[in-house]
Amino acid sequence: MTDQPANLKAMIEHIAKSLVEAPGEVFIDEYEDGDEMVIELEVAEADLGKVIGRSGRVARALRTVLSAAGSKQNKRYALEIIE
Repeated sequence: MTDQPANLKAMIEHIAKSLVEAPGEVFIDEYEDGDEMVIELEVAEADLGKVIGRSGRVARALRTVLSAAGSKQNKRYALEIIE
């Protein structure tokens, strides 16, 4: 088993591309905002509902996975879904 830190940006991109109908229109950006890393996820307008999910369940699950993986690295992560 390797001890390399997980590439969380690539993980979110992979999950998002698996969820949507147009994986070519998934764009990910990452920037630092104070003590927190922010990952921006942009998908096609028609796929926005699939990424957010009913009552925001899918988005909440993505944020939970991101937070759990970030806590293992002692970093704070946030996910922003761009409309």
